[in-house]
Amino acid sequence: MHTLNSSTIEVATFFLVGIPGLEHLHVWISIPICLVYLVAILGNCIILFVIRTEPSLHAPMYYFLSMLATADLGLSLSSLPTMLRTFVFNATGISPNVCFAQEFFIHGFMDLESSVLLIMSFDRFLAIRNPLRYSSILTNARVAKLCLVFFTKSMLLMLPFPLALKSLTYCKKSLLSHSYCLHQDVMNLACSDNTLDFFYGFFVALCMMSDSVLVAVSYVFILKTVMGIGSHKERLKALNTCVSHICAVLIFYVPITALAFMHRFGKHESPSATILTADIFLLVPPLMNPVVYCVKTQQIREKILGKLACTGKRDFADVIKVKDLGMVNLSWLTQWENTASPGDENTMMDLNASLVNHHSFILTGIPGMPDKNPWMAFPLGFLYTLTLLGNGTILAVIKVDQSLHEPMYYFLSILALTDVSLSMSTLPSMLRIFWFNAPEISFDACITQMFFIHGFGVVESGVLVSMAFDRFVAIRDPLHYASILTHGIIGKIGIAVLTRAVCVVFPVPFLIKRLPFCSSNVLSHSYCLHQDAMRLACASTRINSLYGLIIVIFTLGLDALIILFSYMLILKTVLGIASKAERLKALNTCFSHICAVLLFYVPLIGITMIHRFGKHLSPVVHMLMANIYLLLPPVLNPIVYSVKTKQIRRRIIYIFQRRKNRT
Repeated sequence: MHTLNSSTIEVATFFLVGIPGLEHLHVWISIPICLVYLVAILGNCIILFVIRTEPSLHAPMYYFLSMLATADLGLSLSSLPTMLRTFVFNATGISPNVCFAQEFFIHGFMDLESSVLLIMSFDRFLAIRNPLRYSSILTNARVAKLCLVFFTKSMLLMLPFPLALKSLTYCKKSLLSHSYCLHQDVMNLACSDNTLDFFYGFFVALCMMSDSVLVAVSYVFILKTVMGIGSHKERLKALNTCVSHICAVLIFYVPITALAFMHRFGKHESPSATILTADIFLLVPPLMNPVVYCVKTQQIREKILGKLACTGKRDFADVIKVKDLGMVNLSWLTQWENTASPGDENTMMDLNASLVNHHSFILTGIPGMPDKNPWMAFPLGFLYTLTLLGNGTILAVIKVDQSLHEPMYYFLSILALTDVSLSMSTLPSMLRIFWFNAPEISFDACITQMFFIHGFGVVESGVLVSMAFDRFVAIRDPLHYASILTHGIIGKIGIAVLTRAVCVVFPVPFLIKRLPFCSSNVLSHSYCLHQDAMRLACASTRINSLYGLIIVIFTLGLDALIILFSYMLILKTVLGIASKAERLKALNTCFSHICAVLLFYVPLIGITMIHRFGKHLSPVVHMLMANIYLLLPPVLNPIVYSVKTKQIRRRIIYIFQRRKNRT
């Protein structure tokens, strides 16, 4: 740190700070941070989606709420890149231009959020003071103009920040105080006169303080108006409409006030306390605002719960209609059988075959909401892109780095290939439904997809068993590890895992192909699964059920037991190691594999339990769990191994830094 802060030439790179003194725990701290970002982004996207799709919420209050959610999204995405670099990849360097751009967006969206809270206080005052003329005063055009004016004000107000910082000289210090760039933080590193930056920053702070004062004045007027209402019940009802906004104001201004006081009077406090307060200021409002509005605003809460609860009913009604149509056809066929002569038996069999056998299936996107399928296309496209990039990066790094040509990383390569293949198996039908709204799939294409999905599922389970054996050998007999798991042995294990999967799953398409489908051809998911297609058959499926049970018990179930037994042996070996540091080091090499096992088996157990005991749940829940089971492991496995495996993480960072230097 002393070296960084004592440079005598103009610095070309700033260095961000995670949590001082806890650098060795940054990877673990990154897990709750990523969870907070995920919840914040999902929560605000849900708010925007619900308001966008529900005409009853097309009112001024909800338009302003949409703008607040947009500001929260902007604030979260502005700080996300450097937070990930600092805590996940331990890459703290940032170029000055990128730093100036980040502080512009962070301060811009902060000021925008302050402005939106002011507009929303005016909206609440107007709704309580003059409810009859509320809609005529705040028309859609005026709401749009207000939003545009305040957005432009925030961006123009912050525009001088990066320009002023760029004009300064930085020659003594390059170490920032946070995991992201703030104006006052960068300004303090300058070795030239920063008086102009200081006064302009003070002016911006006064502008944001004026927003808080105006919000307080608005509530004085609101309180005065409410006190003039005669009915006690109506007074409470009027105040209740302000609770969500009051919570949002407190969530925004309390951390910023605490941070200002700590910067002014708490210089003797630990740097960790200041950093934690600053992180709370940036992370808590985007996280809590959607939660507060979903919980406290009845209209939004009812719409969200209605979408989750009612979609199942509509989908069930559609299936019943299809089944009723099939029953009408069958009853007409029964009447024809009763009146037909014995000589017409062959003709009747031909007609029966043409009537009852469907030649295609109908896949389901979001049950009961086919019009909302395009909205799901973007997050699904993002997940598939992340899967391909993540696993592709793992494969590329292991291929080009000679130091990673070891058994553990060969097994990881096989896992990455399996994840890519599993994703590619579901991708075609997902694209057809969510991008092109083409849910129909031919019978042969369906059973082909079914074969590959179940096959690669069994392969992944087998690879996880192989990796458990690899960890056991590495800990039990490290000196002979490379001589036991030679390239030839690893190749044979890979072939055995693939052969087992093909042999086990090969009969499944033929068992499905022999069944007649006469009542319905509507599947429950966006892809074909054996148990999903089997339940639509109008003949006995006892053989299919029995064979499916055998596969589950003797592949996935047996694999889980072998993995559990392997870790019992690993734990026994680790406990026999004398040194505590060596014990922790040995267990630490298993962490990534344990995460991969949990990512695979927990969703599998969850979907099994829901199919068995959750038949009363909405079809949306079944669809969500099935998609988590197929999409989550391929997305998270490369992230887990990149974050937790030091060799891979270092190699990825090295490749990016080398490309940056070349550029």
